[in-house]
Amino acid sequence: MSKIALVDDDRNILTSVSMTLEAEGFEVETYNDGQQAFDAFSKKLPDMAVLYIKMPRMDGMDLLQRLRQKTSMPVIFLTSKDDEIDEVLGLRMGADDYVKKPFSQRLLVERIRALLRRQDAMDGNPVAETEETKVIERGQLRMDPLRHAVSWKEQDVSLTVTEFLLLQALAQRPGFVKSRDQLMDVAYDDQVYVDDRTIDSHIKRLRKKLRMVDPEFSAIETLYGIGYRYNEE
Repeated sequence: MSKIALVDDDRNILTSVSMTLEAEGFEVETYNDGQQAFDAFSKKLPDMAVLYIKMPRMDGMDLLQRLRQKTSMPVIFLTSKDDEIDEVLGLRMGADDYVKKPFSQRLLVERIRALLRRQDAMDGNPVAETEETKVIERGQLRMDPLRHAVSWKEQDVSLTVTEFLLLQALAQRPGFVKSRDQLMDVAYDDQVYVDDRTIDSHIKRLRKKLRMVDPEFSAIETLYGIGYRYNEE
C-alpha cells in the first residue's frame, strides 16, 4: 500500500481527496502547511507527495527545495488557475507534474498512479507490461513509459506526466494527425474542461524542451485548425 502525503491549507480538499485516495487503496497522511509536512517527512518519508504551492509558514516551493536536498520521491504540485510562472519554477526545481485547481480527483489519481509506476520501475520492481508501457522508438526518439524516460538523439529530456502522455500519443502513430480534442482526451479526463490553448501551451513547452537538446527539432508538426502529428525522423 503506497503512502501519499497531501499538503494543502484547504481542509475541504484535504478531506475530499484523502477519501478518494483511501477508496483507491492508498494510505494517506494530510498536512495543513509546509512546515508541518517537512517536520513529519524528516522522521519518515511517504512514497510521494501532493503539494499546494501557496501555503502559510512554508509554501510548496520551499518544501520542494528542502525535499530535493535529500530525496527524489515523486512530487505533484497543485496550482491555482493563473500560476503558470510558479508551475515553471516548480518543474525546474524538481516537481514531477502539476495539476491545476479546480481539478477532477480521477485525474489526480491517474497522475499519482503513473508516477508510482515510474518509481517502481526505477527501483527495479516488476511492473506488468501493456501496450501503454512498451518502449517506443521512432527515429531519434526513445520513450520508456515505465521509467517515464525520454531521450532524443541519446540525450535525456525531462517531461511532466502530461507532456509525456501527449508525446506518447503522437509518437505511437507517426504521420497520423491527432486533433486537439483527441489530445485533450489523452491528457485529461471528461470531468475537466480545458480549451484549445491549454493543449497548445503543453505542445509549446514540449517542443521547447526537445529543442533544448536539439535546436533543429521539428518532428512535431502543427496542422493549423486541425491538430498535430509526429513525423518520424
